[in-house]
Amino acid sequence: MTTAYTGYILAVDDTPASLRLLTDLLNGAGYTVRSAISGALALRAARLEPPQLILLDINMPDMDGFEVCRLLKEEPQLRNVPVIFVSALSETQEILKGFDVGAVDYVTKPFQREELLARVHTHIELHQLRFHLEETVDERTRSLRESETRLKASLLETVGAIAAMLELRDPYTAGHQRRVEHIANAIAGELGLPEPVVEGLRVAAVVHDVGKIYIPSEILSKPGHLTKPEYTLIKNHPGTGHDILKGIDFPWPIAKIVQQHHERLDGSGYPQGLHGDEILLEARILAVADVIEAMASHRPYRPGLGIDAALEEVSSKRVTQFDPAVVDAALRLFREKGFQLEQ
Repeated sequence: MTTAYTGYILAVDDTPASLRLLTDLLNGAGYTVRSAISGALALRAARLEPPQLILLDINMPDMDGFEVCRLLKEEPQLRNVPVIFVSALSETQEILKGFDVGAVDYVTKPFQREELLARVHTHIELHQLRFHLEETVDERTRSLRESETRLKASLLETVGAIAAMLELRDPYTAGHQRRVEHIANAIAGELGLPEPVVEGLRVAAVVHDVGKIYIPSEILSKPGHLTKPEYTLIKNHPGTGHDILKGIDFPWPIAKIVQQHHERLDGSGYPQGLHGDEILLEARILAVADVIEAMASHRPYRPGLGIDAALEEVSSKRVTQFDPAVVDAALRLFREKGFQLEQ
């Protein structure tokens, strides 16, 4: 694996042999690597020249990896640098703590060479896509009156690239975001919503699960039931998606829609427990489309239940959890107008 990226990866480990192994591995893959043997040295190096990615050990004297990560996330010039913990600690609570302090991934020692390189590559790609998206929006916004059409096309292409990256990590749900967009767009049309609102809804649908990029792939593709800590990680994805998207100057409230797509009218949803009209209409539409697609399609832990079961689910929770007008529009589409899920 080679790379043409500018910048460097900062590797941090208090054990010289482990640090040398990590550095040699990354150098051999074509990356520029700087190493630090303590948390204090790592902070100093990152402040002098922010890296593209940090690989960080946890068990270090004086300042452990959790504290280093927390301090990194407090500094504006470093808070967006992705951090991957590489540690012998493998308990779920330790992994959860790593994500709580701001890490994007967690690799346990002894690690598999190809797995570590794949994760490094994925997170550098995501970091660059996000940076490119922000740059693109800033640049295009300055000439919005002259090139509004081109701006939207560029946004959609970049958003599509982010969505495609997520699906590469979660092949069992490949096409999920596209199918949710298809359903949500049809519901919006059935409700007669204005085109600018529909446009924003389509973009939000394409990236509504982007927060899952920070969830370990073994949890996303787990065939059995999730443990409570694993489910907690899954439930973090709307908030994580909001954090990824909130700094991008979309002409629609994309970050808020993504944050709210698992909220429910009765307050039983997450992450904020919003009620009724506290939830954006676009998020209420996305919630119904998401449930219909998820239930009708195959998942690692169960076969697809079919469209009838999916419609019965949203119909049974009409008013309590789902917007009645949105549910009614979906029922008309599928039961009266011959609407079908894309394959």
